Amino acid sequence: MPEQPPKRESLILNLLFNLILPILILTKLSPLIEKKLGENVIDPTAILIVALGFPLGYGIYDYIVRRIFNVLSILGFSHVLATGVIGILELDGIWIAVKEAAFPALIGICIFGSMRSSNPLVKLFLYNDQILNVARIEQELAARNNREAFERLLNVSTYILVASFALSAILNFVLAKAIVTSPGGTQEFNEQIGKMTGLSWIVIVVPTMILMVIALWRLLSGTMRLTGLEFEALVHGAEPEKSEKQ
Repeated sequence: MPEQPPKRESLILNLLFNLILPILILTKLSPLIEKKLGENVIDPTAILIVALGFPLGYGIYDYIVRRIFNVLSILGFSHVLATGVIGILELDGIWIAVKEAAFPALIGICIFGSMRSSNPLVKLFLYNDQILNVARIEQELAARNNREAFERLLNVSTYILVASFALSAILNFVLAKAIVTSPGGTQEFNEQIGKMTGLSWIVIVVPTMILMVIALWRLLSGTMRLTGLEFEALVHGAEPEKSEKQ
């Protein structure tokens, strides 16, 4: 019996457990407890452990269900851990700026460095079976002898993707440096982290997403040209539903 392909994961749950909930816990839970019960009621380390539990738990669950290590869970765990440690050690706000810039920069470096490997990371972000009908694409590329041309196309999309993470690193540093001015372990620090997180969706996510969309669209349009497939045949869920015959 052929091996079953991994179950497709939910992007919404991925972002919720690996990013949104941990950040909300770090920035909102502690102030809420202090407001209701008073200061020094709960150890900041306990808040950090709760926040870390979400990406860690989701990563373990995802591995059990799909037998694949969830990269976003690993990044989410590391991101929350770094933020929590800076707060617990009461370090200067500049370290938040360094941390915020380091994560996208590291991702971009890893994507660029993996280009010549047997499993480049661009396939995780753009050319993966969660989005595209990879099996059908590979079949058509082989039939038309366009595999080499597709690799060149994938490299161009990789450069655009790396540029998006480089832009994210720069914007992250500038935004964090401007907003997070209080030392870790203070109420002001938590509030500034929350403000930075909210503004990042406008200042950082929008421009970097534009670059990612450009990279994805360039990949899709080039793939349609090289395979002869229509858009509906490339993207999962894009095919119109067929009405049942009466």
